[in-house]
Amino acid sequence: MSHAIPLPPRPDADEYRKLAKELAGIGDDAAFERFARDWLRRLPVELDADDHVRKLKRAWSKLHAERPMIGLADAQSFLARVHGFPSWARFVDHVARLHDPASEAARFEAAADAIVAGDVATLQRLLAQDPSLVSARSTREHRSTLLHYVSANGVEDWRQRSPPNAVDVARILLDAGAQVDATSDAYAGNSTTLMLVATSAPPHAAGVQLPLLDLLVARGARVREKAGLDAIIACLWNGRGSAAAHLAGLGAPLDVEAAAGVGRADLVREALARGDAGAPPEKLRAALAWAAQYGHEDVVALLLDHGLGVDEKLPHSGQRALHWASLGAHVGIVKRLLAKHASVNAREDGFGGTPLDWALHGWREARDAEPYYEVARLLASAGAKLSDDSWFLAEGERTDALAKLRRDEKMRAAIGLSEKVG
Repeated sequence: MSHAIPLPPRPDADEYRKLAKELAGIGDDAAFERFARDWLRRLPVELDADDHVRKLKRAWSKLHAERPMIGLADAQSFLARVHGFPSWARFVDHVARLHDPASEAARFEAAADAIVAGDVATLQRLLAQDPSLVSARSTREHRSTLLHYVSANGVEDWRQRSPPNAVDVARILLDAGAQVDATSDAYAGNSTTLMLVATSAPPHAAGVQLPLLDLLVARGARVREKAGLDAIIACLWNGRGSAAAHLAGLGAPLDVEAAAGVGRADLVREALARGDAGAPPEKLRAALAWAAQYGHEDVVALLLDHGLGVDEKLPHSGQRALHWASLGAHVGIVKRLLAKHASVNAREDGFGGTPLDWALHGWREARDAEPYYEVARLLASAGAKLSDDSWFLAEGERTDALAKLRRDEKMRAAIGLSEKVG
């Protein structure tokens, strides 16, 4: 479980036994929320309390739905799982081992902390004291090695951080003998460090994602085979278009879906010309989704000219190309799709959002708002309406969304809203 709750500096199994007894007596959501907030306040790590409470409540509600009467064993299992352990016995054993600073579990935890902090001196000292530590695995459910922590992905969420010297940290681990293609059990297993780095947000935000990929490939990470293709598709699913393109440049193989996602119109054209198993229908639909999402207008044009329907339901949750192009504010693609009479008020299957909803969702978080005004104007001119049950306004941040619309006269004018919003 990557959304694991951190432990206090000196965790006590007896205290957790008391917590489990307290938890077993909680019967409603309000009481559980009070319990969770009090619990999180005791922890030494700075957390987004609201986010963690929401996650804990979801897990607790799911358990309650399965077992209306929560017993002590259920509560113990719940505490173990939210700390990232598959069982109460494994959790208690881990806590006990932490009381001995010389234990492998304690040294592994210290090394993991050093990695995410970029503390190379501590990491080097720990590896020098015990060279076998570089091959050790976390006792948590994901069973990651220390090298996996460089990815800031698939591990405990409070450790999902990328220091500016992450490449130096990775090099230290690899020089110490870390297996570059070792897999962790994160995300259903077989997760290599390269795959985790390529799909991870923190390395991207820290500006170290591409240099980390270069280092891993230089040290032998598999990329020029199916593993590389899988990594590119995973990047596209996770919004990491630049990492996908970088892997392609490092020699990862490309099928028509991956080629579309990284903007290789030449390879897409060749696949379409062959008309063979290199371009089956489901791959072509995925190709259109990625090309629209990542702004590859020439690829979108090729696929539409090949015969893909402009309103084809695409992979993910039944979005159309117009949803993806609107989300990314790809003005040229939006114009092209509207010229082909794309359904401007079509709703996708996941949240029920229209292309205008998706455009506004992208606009709310965008650093550059300008293309979103043009996309909103184009959609509104084609008949798009912001409905009363708009996903953009109905989601959890409705108040913030309305406030931004009230403040932004230019967006209100683009979509034809009056001064009275909401």
